[in-house]
Amino acid sequence: ILPFVSVNQILLLLLVLTVCAILYNKVHQVPSALKNETVDLVSPEEMEEEIPVVICAAAGRMGAAVAAISSIYSNTEANVLFYIVGLKTTIPHIRKWIENSKLKEIKFKVVEFNPMVLKGKIRQDASRPELLQPLNFVRFYLPLLIQKHEKVIYLDDDIIVQGDIQELYDTKLAPGHAAAFSDDCDLPSTHEMVRSVGMQNTYMGFLDYRKQAIRDLGISPSTCSFNPGVIVANMTEWKHQRITKQLEKWMQRNVEENLYSSTLGGGVATSPMLIVFHGKYSTINPMWHIRHLGWSPDTRYSEHFLQEAKLLHWNGRYKPWDYPSVHTDLWENWFIPDPSGKFKLTRPDS
Repeated sequence: ILPFVSVNQILLLLLVLTVCAILYNKVHQVPSALKNETVDLVSPEEMEEEIPVVICAAAGRMGAAVAAISSIYSNTEANVLFYIVGLKTTIPHIRKWIENSKLKEIKFKVVEFNPMVLKGKIRQDASRPELLQPLNFVRFYLPLLIQKHEKVIYLDDDIIVQGDIQELYDTKLAPGHAAAFSDDCDLPSTHEMVRSVGMQNTYMGFLDYRKQAIRDLGISPSTCSFNPGVIVANMTEWKHQRITKQLEKWMQRNVEENLYSSTLGGGVATSPMLIVFHGKYSTINPMWHIRHLGWSPDTRYSEHFLQEAKLLHWNGRYKPWDYPSVHTDLWENWFIPDPSGKFKLTRPDS
């Protein structure tokens, strides 16, 4: 039989060991999420930053959105989350297209855009009704549609991405800038194209300088414009500067005063952005926005130049899913036929 003092020593030792065990567990506590046997350790892929890309899927041109998404997804290893924005009537079609094609592997969310937010803010103009489609204004409302991201990429649907979208996402925005765009004077190789088709690349081509409200802005009409078909946006700055409210103000003023008729260069979606972001935006690498491919059915870039480009944009009337158009082979490489058969390409032999 052990002496009484030895028992006390053993009890004391056990007590010390118990306290040590409790402290050890406190310090090295396993996160509760990992205690569940169904939850694996976070993989390096899941730790990667999510790249949110916003693309609209409009009726009659959903094939454009599909080709754009296909090109982005095929040319990157990045963790891309597609926000596909549509109207209530078009959402079932685009969802079915994605889920019944090879794009079913992508990460995406379908977001419904309510055109009622535009009531009283768009001046009707019969000369180019396609420019008045509600989804043209989605880019004005990015923080309302995309809640959880600090940085967002917005892309027009008539684009093809040939580079790694991670590069575009890594575009640096200067402090205080809510967005980055491509300057319309940034790439010498496009200047000849612009001149040959009579396209404007200054504010004069977008705003009516006969109007006092435009002259009062103090912006020289020869100031280089920018193209908002490709945007890298900082949502914190956008909300802080109330960019959406500023854009809406100029939309309403245009309804009342006709400050930028859609007969001018960029229609009604570009002009308010030119006003609100004047002198307050960062720039995108020029090779990440080679544009004007849809401006003329006759004028072409060199094939070598287009192969070097990271992003191609068929802005203008002549779209690559229609006829006539140019460089359609580069676009069609990424097109995925509509499983429902509703969307068809228009070709000379069709």
